Amino acid sequence: MPQAEAIGIKIPDNKLKWNEKTRHYEWGEINWDEFYAVIGGNGPCNRLRMKQRTDAHKNGQWVREAANAFAEKRKKSKAA
Repeated sequence: MPQAEAIGIKIPDNKLKWNEKTRHYEWGEINWDEFYAVIGGNGPCNRLRMKQRTDAHKNGQWVREAANAFAEKRKKSKAA
């Protein structure tokens, strides 16, 4: 929790609290349906994350092509 708080992340759990006696945090029940929906690709940021990944792949195509061309050039120069 201290790390989350330090960077301004709000944990959406109304039951989350520090227990002085145990020196640990206590939290509420986990909504497992929501959890599995998010990790299954149906989370609130999934579309944005997938778009950014697709865009990064497209924008990096020239790098992959240049690396392949360089590898082929080295392969040919070593064979000669």
